[in-house]
Amino acid sequence: MTRSLKKGPFVEPKLLKKIEGKRPVETGVIKTWYRRSQISPEMVGFTFGVYNGKVHVEVLVSEEMVGHRLGEFSATRKFVRHGGKMQKDLDTAKKQAEIDAAKAAKGAAEGASSAPAKK
Repeated sequence: MTRSLKKGPFVEPKLLKKIEGKRPVETGVIKTWYRRSQISPEMVGFTFGVYNGKVHVEVLVSEEMVGHRLGEFSATRKFVRHGGKMQKDLDTAKKQAEIDAAKAAKGAAEGASSAPAKK
């Protein structure tokens, strides 16, 4: 459900106070825990460190982001992968094939360079 037009967008006042009178170029990362705050046009160009529950994720605000929330650009869950044992076996076989190919290429390169040049 969206916020009422009468109330207007919610932008954390403390966050606006932090960027007030500053230039985006001179300011470093502005750390914040206000994931619920909407991005206003004054924030464009600034880099925010939005807290995701573990670390501050750097978010560089662009014009396309205006109207969205800061939390939308700082994911709270980390996708590992699907699969299981079968997928793990496939991955290890692929990795081993890459290692074997690299060894074969290295051996061929060393063999060619150690051969004496014929005149």
